[in-house]
Amino acid sequence: MKPSTRGTLAALATGVAAALGAAATPATAAETVPVPVPLDGVEYSLGMEVPTLSAELPLPTPGAPDGPRYVEGRLLPDRALPQLPVSTGLPGARLRAPLPRVLGDQFDHLAVDAPAADVRALAPGLTVDAPLTAPNPDNFGLPDPKLPQAGVLTPVLQTVPGADIVMGPGL
Repeated sequence: MKPSTRGTLAALATGVAAALGAAATPATAAETVPVPVPLDGVEYSLGMEVPTLSAELPLPTPGAPDGPRYVEGRLLPDRALPQLPVSTGLPGARLRAPLPRVLGDQFDHLAVDAPAADVRALAPGLTVDAPLTAPNPDNFGLPDPKLPQAGVLTPVLQTVPGADIVMGPGL
């Protein structure tokens, strides 16, 4: 293969990788914000290995609420105050700490990885009904009285958190 062909293929592969990386970056950047915890100063001042720690903070994004639903036989819509969906995540953390061996100068490590987990939530809602029925043709088109109704739509919270704890040789 000629050097000019290799250069063209390398430039093409680099362009495709950059385009795919640029397309994926805003989606992943919008979900969580990484928060590194700088412990380098402590490591240099004490002259020993210290744990490395980083965290991820989620960004809540509100969704579009379901509008009121009109039901046959009711004067007011089914959901007077609709539920507001919110998508966010649980904070994530990564910790890697050195564990000195009892005999020798070597180190093992303990690592905890708790990635940010998605959370889906719905705010509480309200549904009410008027103390009148729909127009009754047997009553000359006038509505009949009835007991008023009110209900609270319960909030919803769904998530699946997870974590990995690893202990092994080396730093």
